[in-house]
Amino acid sequence: QVQLVESGGGLVQTGGSLRLSCAASGRTFGTCGWFRQAPGKEREFVAAIKWSGGTTSYTDSVKGRFTISRDNTKNTVYLQMNSLKPEDTAVYYCAASTYYSGIARFVPDYWGQGTQVTVSS
Repeated sequence: QVQLVESGGGLVQTGGSLRLSCAASGRTFGTCGWFRQAPGKEREFVAAIKWSGGTTSYTDSVKGRFTISRDNTKNTVYLQMNSLKPEDTAVYYCAASTYYSGIARFVPDYWGQGTQVTVSS
């Protein structure tokens, strides 16, 4: 059974940092990444990483502030978030695909339950 379990969300002030973790189990994956959904908005892509090679991709609004990484020995994906802004407030979801189809073509097959990130102004 595939499981993606997020942790690390919370409340932080503008300019602060948080690190999200996603513990993955149940199978190997092609691509893992993060999406987010703010109140009243659609879920949007944040970042992705090729599980076996480390190739990464980011949405423009987080480039230079967020870093995605993975630890294959722990089957865990991380999202280091720095210089946080109120507009980063959202529920962050870990996601994974069975196969790698190119970093720009990340379509998840599996989702975590989400972790809340709130950035106060």
